[in-house]
Amino acid sequence: MLAGVTEATVVLPELFNTGYVFRNIEEVRDLAEPATGFTVTELKKVALAQKLNLVFGFAESKNRKYYNSSALITAKGSVHIYQKAHLFDREKLFFQPGTGSFHAYPVEGAKIGMMICFDWFFPEVTRILALDGAQVICQPANLVLPWCQDAMKTRSIENRVFSVTANRIGMEKRGNISLTFTGKSQIVSPSGDILASATERSESLKVVEVDIAQALDKHVTPANDLWVDRKPNLYKTILRKAV
Repeated sequence: MLAGVTEATVVLPELFNTGYVFRNIEEVRDLAEPATGFTVTELKKVALAQKLNLVFGFAESKNRKYYNSSALITAKGSVHIYQKAHLFDREKLFFQPGTGSFHAYPVEGAKIGMMICFDWFFPEVTRILALDGAQVICQPANLVLPWCQDAMKTRSIENRVFSVTANRIGMEKRGNISLTFTGKSQIVSPSGDILASATERSESLKVVEVDIAQALDKHVTPANDLWVDRKPNLYKTILRKAV
Protein backbone atom coordinates (compact mmCIF):
# COMPACT_ATOMS: atom_id res chain seq x y z
CA MET A 1 0.00 0.00 0.00
CA LEU A 2 1.20 3.52 -0.73
CA ALA A 3 -0.22 6.72 0.75
CA GLY A 4 0.95 10.12 -0.41
CA VAL A 5 1.62 12.80 2.18
CA THR A 6 4.19 15.35 1.04
CA GLU A 7 6.50 12.49 0.12
CA ALA A 8 5.37 9.04 -0.92
CA THR A 9 5.17 6.51 1.91
CA VAL A 10 5.29 2.79 1.14
CA VAL A 11 4.05 0.33 3.76
CA LEU A 12 4.94 -3.38 3.62
CA PRO A 13 3.57 -6.22 5.77
CA GLU A 14 4.79 -7.51 9.12
CA LEU A 15 7.92 -9.74 8.94
CA PHE A 16 7.85 -9.15 5.20
CA ASN A 17 11.27 -10.65 4.45
CA THR A 18 11.25 -13.74 6.70
CA GLY A 19 7.71 -15.01 6.68
CA TYR A 20 5.57 -15.23 9.81
CA VAL A 21 5.54 -18.92 10.74
CA PHE A 22 8.56 -20.23 12.67
CA ARG A 23 8.98 -23.81 13.82
CA ASN A 24 11.59 -23.10 16.46
CA ILE A 25 13.85 -20.45 17.94
CA GLU A 26 16.73 -21.60 15.73
CA GLU A 27 14.83 -20.40 12.66
CA VAL A 28 14.28 -17.03 14.27
CA ARG A 29 17.94 -16.77 15.18
CA ASP A 30 18.99 -17.57 11.62
CA LEU A 31 16.63 -15.02 10.04
CA ALA A 32 16.67 -12.13 12.53
CA GLU A 33 18.85 -9.09 11.83
CA PRO A 34 19.97 -6.05 13.80
CA ALA A 35 18.51 -2.68 12.85
CA THR A 36 21.84 -1.98 11.17
CA GLY A 37 21.68 -5.22 9.17
CA PHE A 38 21.31 -6.04 5.49
CA THR A 39 17.58 -5.41 5.08
CA VAL A 40 17.47 -2.00 6.72
CA THR A 41 20.72 -0.96 5.03
CA GLU A 42 19.52 -1.92 1.55
CA LEU A 43 16.06 -0.41 1.97
CA LYS A 44 17.64 2.80 3.23
CA LYS A 45 19.39 3.02 -0.15
CA VAL A 46 16.00 2.63 -1.85
CA ALA A 47 14.37 5.31 0.33
CA LEU A 48 17.15 7.78 -0.41
CA ALA A 49 17.31 7.03 -4.14
CA GLN A 50 13.53 7.17 -4.65
CA LYS A 51 12.94 9.99 -2.13
CA LEU A 52 10.24 8.09 -0.26
CA ASN A 53 9.45 6.88 3.24
CA LEU A 54 9.43 3.13 3.85
CA VAL A 55 7.66 1.26 6.65
CA PHE A 56 8.12 -2.50 6.96
CA GLY A 57 8.16 -5.31 9.48
CA PHE A 58 11.22 -7.44 10.19
CA ALA A 59 12.60 -9.84 12.80
CA GLU A 60 15.06 -7.80 14.85
CA SER A 61 17.95 -9.21 16.86
CA LYS A 62 19.21 -7.02 19.68
CA ASN A 63 21.31 -7.94 22.72
CA ARG A 64 20.73 -11.67 22.10
CA LYS A 65 16.97 -11.18 22.12
CA TYR A 66 14.48 -11.13 19.24
CA TYR A 67 11.72 -8.66 18.50
CA ASN A 68 8.89 -8.46 16.00
CA SER A 69 9.79 -4.97 14.83
CA SER A 70 8.80 -2.30 12.35
CA ALA A 71 11.17 0.16 10.73
CA LEU A 72 10.43 3.60 9.36
CA ILE A 73 13.10 4.82 6.97
CA THR A 74 12.48 8.42 5.93
CA ALA A 75 13.26 9.94 2.56
CA LYS A 76 16.20 11.69 4.21
CA GLY A 77 17.62 8.44 5.56
CA SER A 78 16.58 8.60 9.21
CA VAL A 79 15.78 5.17 10.68
CA HIS A 80 13.25 4.67 13.47
CA ILE A 81 12.45 1.29 15.02
CA TYR A 82 9.32 0.17 16.86
CA GLN A 83 9.27 -3.19 18.66
CA LYS A 84 5.82 -4.80 18.80
CA ALA A 85 4.31 -4.47 22.26
CA HIS A 86 1.39 -6.89 22.00
CA LEU A 87 2.51 -10.30 20.80
CA PHE A 88 -0.01 -12.64 19.20
CA ASP A 89 -0.28 -16.37 19.89
CA ARG A 90 2.94 -18.26 18.94
CA GLU A 91 4.93 -15.01 18.65
CA LYS A 92 5.31 -15.29 22.42
CA LEU A 93 7.44 -18.40 21.92
CA PHE A 94 10.10 -16.50 20.00
CA PHE A 95 9.91 -12.74 20.50
CA GLN A 96 10.24 -10.38 23.43
CA PRO A 97 7.49 -7.75 23.77
CA GLY A 98 8.72 -4.25 23.11
CA THR A 99 8.87 -2.03 26.16
CA GLY A 100 9.61 1.29 24.45
CA SER A 101 7.21 4.18 24.07
CA PHE A 102 4.86 4.75 21.15
CA HIS A 103 6.16 7.67 19.09
CA ALA A 104 5.20 9.75 16.07
CA TYR A 105 8.18 10.49 13.83
CA PRO A 106 8.53 13.50 11.52
CA VAL A 107 8.70 13.07 7.78
CA GLU A 108 8.39 15.84 5.22
CA GLY A 109 5.05 17.54 5.90
CA ALA A 110 3.65 15.03 8.40
CA LYS A 111 4.27 12.76 11.38
CA ILE A 112 4.05 8.98 11.11
CA GLY A 113 3.32 6.51 13.88
CA MET A 114 3.84 2.75 13.75
CA MET A 115 1.91 -0.15 15.18
CA ILE A 116 2.10 -3.84 14.22
CA CYS A 117 -0.77 -6.21 13.54
CA PHE A 118 -2.31 -7.32 16.91
CA ASP A 119 -1.54 -3.90 18.43
CA TRP A 120 -4.88 -2.87 16.89
CA PHE A 121 -6.68 -4.83 19.63
CA PHE A 122 -5.47 -2.25 22.15
CA PRO A 123 -6.99 1.17 21.36
CA GLU A 124 -4.52 2.81 23.73
CA VAL A 125 -1.80 2.36 21.11
CA THR A 126 -3.51 4.43 18.44
CA ARG A 127 -4.59 7.07 20.94
CA ILE A 128 -1.05 7.52 22.29
CA LEU A 129 0.32 7.81 18.77
CA ALA A 130 -2.30 10.41 17.89
CA LEU A 131 -1.63 12.36 21.07
CA ASP A 132 2.05 12.35 20.13
CA GLY A 133 1.12 14.04 16.87
CA ALA A 134 0.81 11.15 14.42
CA GLN A 135 -1.30 12.04 11.40
CA VAL A 136 -0.65 8.77 9.56
CA ILE A 137 -0.50 5.47 11.42
CA CYS A 138 1.22 2.69 9.49
CA GLN A 139 0.39 -0.89 10.41
CA PRO A 140 2.46 -3.72 8.95
CA ALA A 141 0.37 -6.83 9.54
CA ASN A 142 0.02 -10.59 9.11
CA LEU A 143 -3.64 -10.73 10.07
CA VAL A 144 -5.40 -14.06 10.54
CA LEU A 145 -8.42 -12.87 12.54
CA PRO A 146 -11.29 -11.24 10.60
CA TRP A 147 -11.89 -8.05 12.59
CA CYS A 148 -8.95 -5.68 12.20
CA GLN A 149 -9.87 -4.01 8.92
CA ASP A 150 -13.23 -2.89 10.30
CA ALA A 151 -11.70 -1.92 13.63
CA MET A 152 -9.10 0.30 11.97
CA LYS A 153 -11.90 2.41 10.53
CA THR A 154 -12.97 3.10 14.11
CA ARG A 155 -9.37 3.77 15.19
CA SER A 156 -9.08 6.35 12.41
CA ILE A 157 -12.38 8.00 13.32
CA GLU A 158 -11.84 8.15 17.07
CA ASN A 159 -8.39 9.71 16.61
CA ARG A 160 -8.99 11.66 13.39
CA VAL A 161 -5.95 10.12 11.67
CA PHE A 162 -5.15 8.31 8.45
CA SER A 163 -4.31 4.62 8.86
CA VAL A 164 -2.53 2.31 6.44
CA THR A 165 -2.81 -1.45 7.02
CA ALA A 166 -0.53 -3.60 4.86
CA ASN A 167 -1.52 -7.24 5.25
CA ARG A 168 -0.43 -10.60 3.85
CA ILE A 169 -2.48 -12.81 1.55
CA GLY A 170 -2.56 -16.56 1.03
CA MET A 171 -1.29 -19.37 3.25
CA GLU A 172 2.08 -19.92 4.90
CA LYS A 173 3.12 -23.38 6.04
CA ARG A 174 6.25 -24.62 7.81
CA GLY A 175 6.26 -28.19 9.03
CA ASN A 176 2.83 -28.96 10.47
CA ILE A 177 2.07 -25.30 11.21
CA SER A 178 0.01 -23.31 8.71
CA LEU A 179 -1.81 -19.98 8.72
CA THR A 180 -4.11 -18.28 6.22
CA PHE A 181 -3.96 -14.49 6.04
CA THR A 182 -6.99 -12.27 5.50
CA GLY A 183 -5.59 -9.80 2.96
CA LYS A 184 -7.78 -6.71 2.48
CA SER A 185 -5.00 -4.17 2.96
CA GLN A 186 -6.44 -0.67 3.16
CA ILE A 187 -5.95 3.06 3.56
CA VAL A 188 -8.52 4.81 5.76
CA SER A 189 -9.24 8.53 6.15
CA PRO A 190 -9.77 10.41 9.46
CA SER A 191 -13.51 10.21 8.81
CA GLY A 192 -13.39 6.42 8.41
CA ASP A 193 -13.70 6.33 4.63
CA ILE A 194 -11.78 3.55 2.88
CA LEU A 195 -9.67 5.42 0.34
CA ALA A 196 -8.13 2.27 -1.13
CA SER A 197 -8.44 -1.43 -0.45
CA ALA A 198 -7.07 -4.70 -1.74
CA THR A 199 -8.76 -8.06 -2.07
CA GLU A 200 -8.37 -11.14 0.11
CA ARG A 201 -6.45 -13.16 -2.47
CA SER A 202 -4.36 -11.05 -4.84
CA GLU A 203 -1.25 -8.92 -4.49
CA SER A 204 -1.78 -5.25 -5.22
CA LEU A 205 -0.27 -1.78 -4.95
CA LYS A 206 -2.69 1.05 -4.23
CA VAL A 207 -1.78 4.72 -4.58
CA VAL A 208 -3.68 7.45 -2.74
CA GLU A 209 -2.90 11.15 -2.47
CA VAL A 210 -4.17 12.57 0.80
CA ASP A 211 -4.63 16.01 2.31
CA ILE A 212 -2.75 15.72 5.58
CA ALA A 213 -4.59 18.76 6.96
CA GLN A 214 -7.58 16.48 7.51
CA ALA A 215 -5.63 14.76 10.29
CA LEU A 216 -4.79 18.09 11.91
CA ASP A 217 -8.44 19.03 12.34
CA LYS A 218 -9.74 17.27 15.46
CA HIS A 219 -13.25 18.72 15.26
CA VAL A 220 -16.06 16.18 15.16
CA THR A 221 -18.69 18.93 15.10
CA PRO A 222 -18.16 22.71 15.33
CA ALA A 223 -18.78 22.36 19.07
CA ASN A 224 -16.68 19.23 19.63
CA ASP A 225 -12.90 19.13 19.43
CA LEU A 226 -11.57 15.63 20.04
CA TRP A 227 -8.65 16.82 22.16
CA VAL A 228 -10.37 19.69 23.97
CA ASP A 229 -13.27 17.44 25.01
CA ARG A 230 -11.05 14.76 26.56
CA LYS A 231 -11.31 14.27 30.34
CA PRO A 232 -7.95 12.70 31.33
CA ASN A 233 -8.75 12.97 35.05
CA LEU A 234 -11.60 10.49 34.51
CA TYR A 235 -9.43 7.92 32.71
CA LYS A 236 -7.09 6.88 35.52
CA THR A 237 -8.82 3.53 35.95
CA ILE A 238 -7.47 2.41 32.57
CA LEU A 239 -3.99 2.24 34.11
CA ARG A 240 -5.05 -0.28 36.75
CA LYS A 241 -4.47 -3.98 36.38
CA ALA A 242 -7.57 -6.03 35.59
CA VAL A 243 -9.10 -7.93 38.52
